[in-house]
Amino acid sequence: QAPCSFRSFTPVTGQSGGCRMKAAFAALALGFAGRALGACEGKSEADCDADATCSWCKSAAVPSSCKNLEDAKKLPPAVFQCKLSAPLEQEHRRRSELLSREETEALGITWRGNHSDSHDRLLGAEEYPADFTWCDKDGVSYCTMSRNQHIPQYCGSCWAHGAVSALGDRIKIKRNAKGVDINLAVQHMLNCGNIGSCHGGTIDGPYQWLHELSKTGTGISYETAQPYMACSSESTEGFCKAGDWTCRPVNVARTCGSFDHEGGACTGLSKFPNATISDYGSISGAKAMMKEIYSRGPISCGIDANPLLNYEAGIVKKQSSDTDHVVSVVGWGTDPADGKYWLVRNSWGEYWGDMGYVKVAFGALNLEDQCSWAVPSEFTAAEKGNQVRCHEGGDNCKADGAVNVVV
Repeated sequence: QAPCSFRSFTPVTGQSGGCRMKAAFAALALGFAGRALGACEGKSEADCDADATCSWCKSAAVPSSCKNLEDAKKLPPAVFQCKLSAPLEQEHRRRSELLSREETEALGITWRGNHSDSHDRLLGAEEYPADFTWCDKDGVSYCTMSRNQHIPQYCGSCWAHGAVSALGDRIKIKRNAKGVDINLAVQHMLNCGNIGSCHGGTIDGPYQWLHELSKTGTGISYETAQPYMACSSESTEGFCKAGDWTCRPVNVARTCGSFDHEGGACTGLSKFPNATISDYGSISGAKAMMKEIYSRGPISCGIDANPLLNYEAGIVKKQSSDTDHVVSVVGWGTDPADGKYWLVRNSWGEYWGDMGYVKVAFGALNLEDQCSWAVPSEFTAAEKGNQVRCHEGGDNCKADGAVNVVV
């Protein structure tokens, strides 16, 4: 849903009072500067006193229950004002890594888009097992590596990491976990996707971009030819402002032949290992998620990340209606005391959480609201015999300067 923006309502005299809202609404979907602020929500004084995350003037007659802009417009004038304090606004703008629906569609991305109805045609299972994870399916792990989006410097590229990790897992599933893992280049997506940056992206965009790119005969490069630098064109963090992150051959796949003092230069490659997809789609709800994961592999999903910041262990049960982060969901489990939970891989490194993973209770953190999936098509692998063999310096694979840019 679009974030709720309140105009300058004046509280009713005698009915208003300072109030503090619960932390569940702290992680609002605020990406680029200028986005309208989201609404706080509470139904009792106890909610207001729970935590100092919002400033709110309330009316005793009308509870704050707005969740989107249209609901806000229906409220009578001079009822209440709901806003974030200045420090919280700055914190939310810094942390949120998702664009609004309007910003998403302005980039040419179809909101909750589906290329086909293949998900609907999946048979799934009559009854799903109580525990299922692609990280340990019949004693075999089909999960690829954990990643850290925030090194070498801070970058809000969760939207790319969640999608790339889930797709990498699906490629490993397609290969029956044989051979060396294929790790796809998040940086290629940042450099050339036109679907987001270090300051936010979308759940839908990565697979829609890659599907269009796949039509050109090539796909997303591998990390060995385009390592993650945590930079995008507008980023000024760390060394980003000194670099060139535009979409050109050297920023798709590259190699550097020798030291600068020996006359070496980095070369963009015209031929390089890559992976394509044939299908993609969007789903929501626990049943659809279980069917898609069980049938075809991990998926990328939006989530409220605020309750995860200091997570150490256990199952996160916090309810939320906010989404500001993207993760990949690799399976589910059942706890005797706490019930069903999703097994979620984050992109904050293995020092965080359960070696980079977290358990999220079914129905918690808005995880089931919006997810994306993709079907792998072609990819470069030893068993396929489809590698173009380039020299160490890349001289026999040097690109001519042209790049397939999908807009």
